[in-house]
Amino acid sequence: MIFYFSGLGNSKYIAEKIAEDGERLFFIPDVENMGIYKYKLSSGERLGFVFPVYCWQEPKLVADFVKKLQLEGHPGYTFMVCTCGDDCGYTERTFRRTLSKIGLELDAALAVQMPNTYVNLPGMDVDPIELANKKLANAEKRIAELRTILGKREHVSQMIITGSPFLKTYIIKPIFYAILVNDKRFRVNNSCVGCGICADSCAFNNISFNNGKPQWQGHCTTCMSCYHHCPQHAIHFGKATKDKGQYYFSK
Repeated sequence: MIFYFSGLGNSKYIAEKIAEDGERLFFIPDVENMGIYKYKLSSGERLGFVFPVYCWQEPKLVADFVKKLQLEGHPGYTFMVCTCGDDCGYTERTFRRTLSKIGLELDAALAVQMPNTYVNLPGMDVDPIELANKKLANAEKRIAELRTILGKREHVSQMIITGSPFLKTYIIKPIFYAILVNDKRFRVNNSCVGCGICADSCAFNNISFNNGKPQWQGHCTTCMSCYHHCPQHAIHFGKATKDKGQYYFSK
C-alpha cells in the first residue's frame, strides 16, 4: 500500500514505478477529498509514502494526512521515498516523528534527485534542460535500485543531505511556511486565455474562474502546478517568477 503526493509528476512517476511490484496506490488529495482514512493491511503488507521535499521536510499536507490515518493491522515493512531538486535536509527525521504519532516506525528512508521545480524565491529557477535531462536519466537508475532495496525489505537510510540541514529544516522552514505557503501572490497577465488548464492541474480544486480568469481560493500548498502547466506562461507568483522557466514531469 502506497500513499503519495505529487504536484508536478516527479513523485507520482516514482510511486507508480514502485506500485508495479504489486502495491495498492492512493493519491493523498483524493483520499482527503473522500474523507476515508481507515485502511486494512494484509498480513506482512508493505506500507509506503512517496512525496516531494518541501523546504527540507515532508509537505505539511502529507504530515497532516498521516496523523489522520487509521490502519487495521500492522505493516510488515514501512518506507518513505522523497524527491528533491538538491537535498533533503532533515526530512527523514521529521517524517519519523510524524509516523511515530500513529505508532509506526520507518524501516527505509530513500531519496531520488529530480529536476528542480521551485521558482518562488530570488535565485531559484528550474534546471537548465541539460541538467534536468541528466537528473531524469540518473533517476531511472536510482528507481531500479530502490525497487531492489524495497523488494528485499532492507533497513536503510539513503537520503541526500548537504550543508546546514538543521538550519534549513528547523529554522528556515517555519519562516518559509509562514510567509510563502499561500496563494495570495498569484496573478495572471494579459496573455491568459482562460483555457482552464491551471484549474485542471490543481489537485486541491483551489482554482475557480471569474470573468474567464483564474481565482485562487485560499487552500493552496504552493506546489506550483498551475504555474508550470500554464501553456501561455501567464501565471506568476508576485514578481518572483518573472522570466523563470517551467517544468512538469511528462513521460
